[in-house]
Amino acid sequence: MPTQLPIYLDNNATTPIDERVLNAMLPYLKDRFGNAASRTHTFGWHAEDAVDLAREQIASLINAQPKDIVFTSGATESDNLAIKGVAAAATNAHIITQATEHHAVLDSCRALERDGVSITILPVDSHGITDPSDIANAITDNTALVSIMAANNEIGTCQAIEEIGAICRTKNIYFHTDAAQAIGKYSIDVEAMHIDLLSISAHKLYGPKGAGALYVRSRPRVRLVGQIDGGGHEKGMRSGTLNVPGIVGMGEACALAQKHIETEAKHSENLRHRLQKHLFNALPQIQLNGHPEQRLPGNLNISFAGVDGESLLMSLQDIALSSGSACTSASLEPSYVLKAIGVSNDMAQCSIRFGIGRFNTEVEIDYVAERVIQEVNRLREISPNY
Repeated sequence: MPTQLPIYLDNNATTPIDERVLNAMLPYLKDRFGNAASRTHTFGWHAEDAVDLAREQIASLINAQPKDIVFTSGATESDNLAIKGVAAAATNAHIITQATEHHAVLDSCRALERDGVSITILPVDSHGITDPSDIANAITDNTALVSIMAANNEIGTCQAIEEIGAICRTKNIYFHTDAAQAIGKYSIDVEAMHIDLLSISAHKLYGPKGAGALYVRSRPRVRLVGQIDGGGHEKGMRSGTLNVPGIVGMGEACALAQKHIETEAKHSENLRHRLQKHLFNALPQIQLNGHPEQRLPGNLNISFAGVDGESLLMSLQDIALSSGSACTSASLEPSYVLKAIGVSNDMAQCSIRFGIGRFNTEVEIDYVAERVIQEVNRLREISPNY
């Protein structure tokens, strides 16, 4: 029995803030409260220095230049800035993306489409992979941007980012990736992967909510039109007073992720395999959703035949889990991501996402497996459909 309940296993939705991150932030919530744009006194200078350090820490994690980091409120804003910003700077823009993107990308593209921008949404295979050749074939003379997420937030599938980036670079097209789920989970190198724009959210890697960044390549320079006016902050790309404590926390979270990336990935992967083995050995008629190997180390998405996913979640009040993206958790519709990979409506409604993270233990995993097996069997016994 774990020493503390409930167990948190929804790390794809958000992660708990690391105590080391919180300690780095505290001075900027109290004594060093200055505005980083105030250039006439020590309070502003301290804040500016802290922001500069955070730029270096974030840039180091992705092998970028610190000056190419633009601070935002999170990956949703970063996605909007990247997609709408490129479209605004282009003429007769055409944008390519995929069907399993986060709503921040899909809805941004649909908003642009209503304004006359041409959008191509590519299908994925049964594992959630977009074929790079489909991207190459979809490119037209007007294609300004390709936006493909590094790793999916629901099924954990990781895309062939380096190959896609190489195609875009050869065609002289900007390549954007929503890396909110991937950052800190495996190595991302914007140079080796030919990435021009990259979205990050601090709360996905044990940092604070409300802090994010967009990497915007300066050489060769990405032409981008800011979407928020007022003050000209962040080189005119994102006006607004900087969230200094959040930025400091994000920088520290990135520094910690870079230091421990290999050991943490192995830790999460081992726990994922342990949970998967328990469940598949004990329960018939369950299926893994997403790529079996090319996936985030701590993500496990499983459909349990004959069990309503919401009923299963409600019966597991001692465990924090989800049935998919936190951004669509209020919807009763089957996951559009699962439908895109060919999962039936019935099986999509039976799916649960397990998000394993930094602070989870083997004892917790064994307890979760025992409880899930117990409740799946109980619900199947009373189900008229099983």
